[in-house]
Amino acid sequence: MRDQYLHIVSFDIPYPPNYGGVIDVFYKLKSLHKKGVKVILHAFEYPGRDRSEKLKDYCHRIHYYPRLLGLRYALYRKPYIVASRKSNELLENLLKDNYPVLFEGMHSCFYLDHPKLTNRFKIYRESNIEHLYYINLFKVDKNLAKRMYYLGASIKLMMYQKTLKNASLMLAVSQEDTEYLRKYFPGNQIEYLPSFHANDSVNSETGKGKYALYNGNIEVPENAHAVEYLMREVFDDLKIPLIIAGMNPPEHVINLAKHYDNVEVIPNPDDEKMFDLIKNAHINILVTFQATGLKLKLLNTLYNGKFCLVNNKMLNGTGLEDLCVKANSSSEFKSNLKILIKKDFTNPEIKKREKILSQRYSNDTNAEKLISLVFGEKI
Repeated sequence: MRDQYLHIVSFDIPYPPNYGGVIDVFYKLKSLHKKGVKVILHAFEYPGRDRSEKLKDYCHRIHYYPRLLGLRYALYRKPYIVASRKSNELLENLLKDNYPVLFEGMHSCFYLDHPKLTNRFKIYRESNIEHLYYINLFKVDKNLAKRMYYLGASIKLMMYQKTLKNASLMLAVSQEDTEYLRKYFPGNQIEYLPSFHANDSVNSETGKGKYALYNGNIEVPENAHAVEYLMREVFDDLKIPLIIAGMNPPEHVINLAKHYDNVEVIPNPDDEKMFDLIKNAHINILVTFQATGLKLKLLNTLYNGKFCLVNNKMLNGTGLEDLCVKANSSSEFKSNLKILIKKDFTNPEIKKREKILSQRYSNDTNAEKLISLVFGEKI
């Protein structure tokens, strides 16, 4: 079989894989490498996230480019997340061969419609319906300047979305996002391919835990809003302990938690600590107020935790309804928490997870599907 080469343009350095988007990128690299694909990685870098030697284990070659930060790029007609990831060197490197190019997220799509790439096989990897994601950030953020930025970004992203028609193939992370893209791009090939992730097998343990856990990147306004909702409207009069764990919780979240005796905030836990928190929680509670993309923390809790209590928007097109307990109002969350805290998590629940997750979310199977779609051959 001939060698298979693939350019991957990443919006960020995908190691460490410690937040949603880069988790998908990193474990995709790892899975493709395992299948023998020679990945040429192009990654944008900016302060606070260093180049990683670890990526050399999975990539044939790696190129880094500076992200262009500042007001100048925010004033472009293109969305800031796109305009700030422009690099003439990137274009030159892509033109050195005729290999297919996978653009990770709309962020990395500056050259998707470039005339010199017209005849290339180009893949757009969807992670969110971006303009809907930003309009929801506009709705929940408390800072007026940020809200105005999110509103403007949403408008630009909605207008820029038409550029995606230049993709030879689109890969969506959820079934609902797949249907959305098929509606707006009826002439394009659009396939459902769930996010790649860190889990190879279900590691959940039977029995009981003593607390409920919310985990996520809490500096993201959507997640901060979810945390506030849980404190003010769900755990406000419950005796069940709630642990909130995640990256960079804002000061207003930390201060609010001090008003509740049953709430503890754990800022920036390392991977080992987060794994222990998920595994030992009796209930992993996950709530979101926007239904785009796939929430990878949902997968992590199903692979590693006990009961998973979520709202419908968290399940957005995932096919994981049978593995979760659902609630869509404060009273429903309270009621289900009281029921679940008294129940043991049992082996039949684990067996059900193993069956459903292996059918849909196997990295190995999804890597084979990606290779077949891009290279037109099975391995």
